[in-house]
Amino acid sequence: MTAAPETRRHELAAFLRSRRERISPEQVGLPRGRRRRTPGLRREEVAHLSAVGVTWYTWLEQARDIQVSPQVLDALAGALLLDPTERTHLFALAGQADPHPGAPSPAVTPALRTLLEQLEPVPAAVQNSRFDFLAHNRTFGHLFCDLDALPREDRNSLWLAFTNEDFRAAATDLPDLLPILAGKFRASMAEHLAEPAWKELVQRLEAASPEFREIWARHDVVAPGGRTKVIHNAHVGLLRFEHTNLWLGPNSGPHLVAYVPVDAETRAGTARLLDVVTRGTERPAAARPAPVGAAPRG
Repeated sequence: MTAAPETRRHELAAFLRSRRERISPEQVGLPRGRRRRTPGLRREEVAHLSAVGVTWYTWLEQARDIQVSPQVLDALAGALLLDPTERTHLFALAGQADPHPGAPSPAVTPALRTLLEQLEPVPAAVQNSRFDFLAHNRTFGHLFCDLDALPREDRNSLWLAFTNEDFRAAATDLPDLLPILAGKFRASMAEHLAEPAWKELVQRLEAASPEFREIWARHDVVAPGGRTKVIHNAHVGLLRFEHTNLWLGPNSGPHLVAYVPVDAETRAGTARLLDVVTRGTERPAAARPAPVGAAPRG
């Protein structure tokens, strides 16, 4: 059943406020100043960045019955650094068709894309708080599986860990990894309970994975943090990394994920992986070791 227009306006207003309050002035090139009391951006700053009137934008956040065009929504999506899923949600709440479906996330700036490239062969990516991959360099794109071969909605670490066979084969600690990912996702979701994109991902996972249903029912939460990862890459064999998150703003949101090699073998392996990706000179990987305690196959 379609929500009433008044309900949609209030949901749109709440969504805009929540996105505005999570962005620091520095993220959009504005000075912070010494008398800032508002968390995130001020309304007049969003209006300026979107090239709309301050009064009009204020009415929008007050859920007034006003008309909003797709062009203005496009400008607001850019000003508020919405990722592709948030952008889709914005247009759905406003009842408008997106004039640029599939537009890249403005949170992934040209400078950030250049940084991802310059980090190669170190695998690195940009993720949002829902664990969607917004951008990645070439080594990360082939670290677990071929990310570029997947539809955008499947480029999510939780979805991949529970449903993608290539990803699951690469994760040497899958039984430990799955509850950690689910716990981190549940902790992150506490601030997004009313957002359809989050609920839709949970529903997709529950329908696709009995493992997820069982783990999700425990209601465990896990704090964000990095850890050592051992990955069996299909192209170059075992790789060992220190997993690090670099936050791109003051709040949980888009962050840079880097997999830093912990030994010489992994540094050489990531260089070979980049060579595989760029030149197509694939070399056979070493046979994958059986997990500890696993029964031999035969």
